[in-house]
Amino acid sequence: MKKLFLLDGMALIYRAHFALSKNPRFASNGLNTSAVMGFANTLMEVIRKENPTHMAVVFDTDAPTERHIDFTDYKAHREAMPEDLSAALPYVVKLIEGFRIPVITSDGYEADDIIGTLAKKAEQVGFTVYCMTPDKDFAQLVSDNIFIYKPARMGNDMEILGVKEVLAKWEIDRVDQVVDILGLWGDAVDNIPGIPGIGEKTAKSLIKTYGSVENIIANSHELKGKQRENVETFAEQGLISKKLARILLNAPVELDEEALKMEQPSRELLEPLFAELEFRTIGRRVFGEEFNVTDVRVSHVSGQMDLFGQPVEVDITTETAVIEEVVPGKNIENTPHTYHLLTTSDQRAELIKLLNEQTVICFDTETTGMDANSSELVGLSFSIKPGEGWYIPVPADQNQCSEIVKEFKQVLENENIKKIGQNLKYDILMLSWCGVEVKGELFDTMLAHYLLEPDSRHNMDLLSQNYLNYIPVSITTLIGAKGKNQGTMRDVELEKIKEYAAEDADITLQLAHTFTPLLKNAQADQLAAEIENPLIYVLAGMEREGVRIDEPTLRDFSKQLETDLVQLEKTVYEKAGVRFNIASPKQLGEVLFDKLQLDPKAKKTKTGQYQTGEDVLMALANKSDIVKDILDFRQLQKLKSTYVDALPTMINPKTGRVHTSYNQAVASTGRLSSNNPNLQNIPIRTERGREVRKAFIPRDENHILLSADYSQIELRLIAEISKDENMMDAFAKGLDIHTATAAKVYGKSLDEVTSDMRRNAKAVNFGIIYGQSAFGLSQSLGIPRKEAGEIIESYFEQYSGIKRYMADTMNFARENGFVETIKKRRRYLRDINSANATVRGFAERNAINAPIQGSAADMIKIAMIDIHKDIISQNLLARMTMQVHDELVFDVPVGEVEIMKEIIENRMKHAIKTEVPILVEIGQGLNWLEAH
Repeated sequence: MKKLFLLDGMALIYRAHFALSKNPRFASNGLNTSAVMGFANTLMEVIRKENPTHMAVVFDTDAPTERHIDFTDYKAHREAMPEDLSAALPYVVKLIEGFRIPVITSDGYEADDIIGTLAKKAEQVGFTVYCMTPDKDFAQLVSDNIFIYKPARMGNDMEILGVKEVLAKWEIDRVDQVVDILGLWGDAVDNIPGIPGIGEKTAKSLIKTYGSVENIIANSHELKGKQRENVETFAEQGLISKKLARILLNAPVELDEEALKMEQPSRELLEPLFAELEFRTIGRRVFGEEFNVTDVRVSHVSGQMDLFGQPVEVDITTETAVIEEVVPGKNIENTPHTYHLLTTSDQRAELIKLLNEQTVICFDTETTGMDANSSELVGLSFSIKPGEGWYIPVPADQNQCSEIVKEFKQVLENENIKKIGQNLKYDILMLSWCGVEVKGELFDTMLAHYLLEPDSRHNMDLLSQNYLNYIPVSITTLIGAKGKNQGTMRDVELEKIKEYAAEDADITLQLAHTFTPLLKNAQADQLAAEIENPLIYVLAGMEREGVRIDEPTLRDFSKQLETDLVQLEKTVYEKAGVRFNIASPKQLGEVLFDKLQLDPKAKKTKTGQYQTGEDVLMALANKSDIVKDILDFRQLQKLKSTYVDALPTMINPKTGRVHTSYNQAVASTGRLSSNNPNLQNIPIRTERGREVRKAFIPRDENHILLSADYSQIELRLIAEISKDENMMDAFAKGLDIHTATAAKVYGKSLDEVTSDMRRNAKAVNFGIIYGQSAFGLSQSLGIPRKEAGEIIESYFEQYSGIKRYMADTMNFARENGFVETIKKRRRYLRDINSANATVRGFAERNAINAPIQGSAADMIKIAMIDIHKDIISQNLLARMTMQVHDELVFDVPVGEVEIMKEIIENRMKHAIKTEVPILVEIGQGLNWLEAH
């Protein structure tokens, strides 16, 4: 079967770019590779899954089309292309060419017209054609042999639309009526006006009755009121809109079957491209595990431009070009090194003597798994100078293992020897189980890179390739790919593991040498030395300690939740008048919006089903009890599966406790996150969510839990950073800040402030930090947008210092490309000057929020470090067990409660010197809920 895929290039590239906008991918040279990566993944997926015989990628050009000439406003209001996307386009074209897929354009015709023309021509000569696009307009092309292929997105599978699906989705009798609906409805993105007052639903209804735009106009006398007036007044506009929406089938392009045939990708073209973009995983997917990144740098001096107005690569035989030497990536095979395997006590003693003479050493552990609290040590490696390393294997018998490790105790516990490592927390935790407590100044290369590039990835292999042009030995070559058949380091022969492990220590040492001056240049060296690296000891101690869980409490709560879920389900069915799967977004949308008609303007997803996300339901919650019940159902279901039923399964059999893992290098604001379990997401605002905290209990009857929480820390910090007089005054007087804000905004005395006024003020206080608009405030409070706008305007009149802070911060960000916390932690904002308003707006919101949220993160980290030091210096038995945003939890012997309260309050209050008073609330109890 001849199977032709025609890809709507620009639509798919935009889609790929914005799909990763919240977590963009950057190469080490700063290039945003999100669009190229997303497009590559989409391309490879469709080739693998659909096995097309023929393919082409189609693009628009800058030349005006007939639509632009006939209707000058066509696409006139489209936002500028994001700069990162513009820079990535030439690489996408190179990628397509590397896969040997033709790129087709035609001046004066849009990609839609070219695809439409080719699709119809291909259909006539026996092809089955798939128009691959997220664009709804292509529905008009569908026939028995032409389909729309919507690629997978947001966890949803790909979607294929044929005649049957299009007729059902558009509620029409003939495919060509898609153009009529588009003509009536218009298209805000392309600036096709349509007929005012006619949206999607009305357009479908009118076409169902009259069949075409022309018939509606001819029978406008049958319409009523404003609708008749609009159809008659804007009849010509409706006909123009229909013409603009129609895909042309006469573009001057030929169907060259031979040129469109699928071929094997070009290694010659793609390998250097993948190397430049640092696409290691994609490279291996295309060329197999033997693929190695090479560092290719080519500078071209040519006036020739490609279809995107970018310089094209040229043949050096015909054009002048400057080509740097192509240097293969260094690796263990082509790089001189001396790695020693030490298997005897004499050999170890000789190394220990050498290490004791150093002021700085680098070390690493090899283990059987990723969880330091349940894995076993396989060996230790050390390095003190580039190119040399030592590996010490240890036996599986844990007693014998500990004996060997303890030989290195004098080195690892020597406070005068600085320790370098990659993800040192893991190594420190691992060694603690062997009776060694690592001490001394730390330098973690993962955290160093996190401070330099907080939005990037920080794994050692990637850092090595990007900064050292060195490709480390892949662990999969030793233990196999991830999965049930993957082995452990215990299975690897000594010679191989020696090379791998010693290389790790060697490369980590070299990265430390590379990052040290970079940290200084970025003014992040103090942050690393005083906060991030010292915090490693604190977090390792917390993870080792873990927390005790009350299993019977969770079992009882699970049964209670099951009963409540059954009852809620029954209530929803009664209110809906029909049984359906509440967990199915499709069925839920049909019940809420088709059957119950809760929102006549309900939005649909790209796949045609109604949106039923939490934000959509929250907006409807005030209008309908059934929506509140559904939100409750979802919340209880998630609570039960994620925490109540899951926590008992996470209890470590070795300790009888749950040990979360804290992530120091994930959130770009500086906040900590945690996983297995994720303590940060345990609900606290709902009664049922708080019940989970009952299951977190002290270690025994002689201990009690203390919970210490910063009160409104982000608001206090925005007052501190902005120096707003009114807000600083309210905090200095100990007023309730939301009541004080309401009094200022509404012009009332404190006694006159109502609960609704306080609620509104609270929403503004917190919303301002996140750049909330009048629209956003109106949605969250369920009030008219005009009222929300007036509240915000009044807020800025009363808190002019905050308005000034926002303006000054924005200007600083635009000039410098980053913002800073009080402790100089930087958040880089690449898109702060983007011409694209959507992209720029996201960066602007981060600019306002990052200094505040980041300063709060720094503050609690400093407090944790200081409290940890006090516990050690005073030989206390109390232990810090959890950190959740602005809260710390301690497991404390009853006799140490008062001294710990004093230490905690003092350290938390004075972690960062501020004019605004910092308030810390400390509670105690026999479980976390009681203590909070």
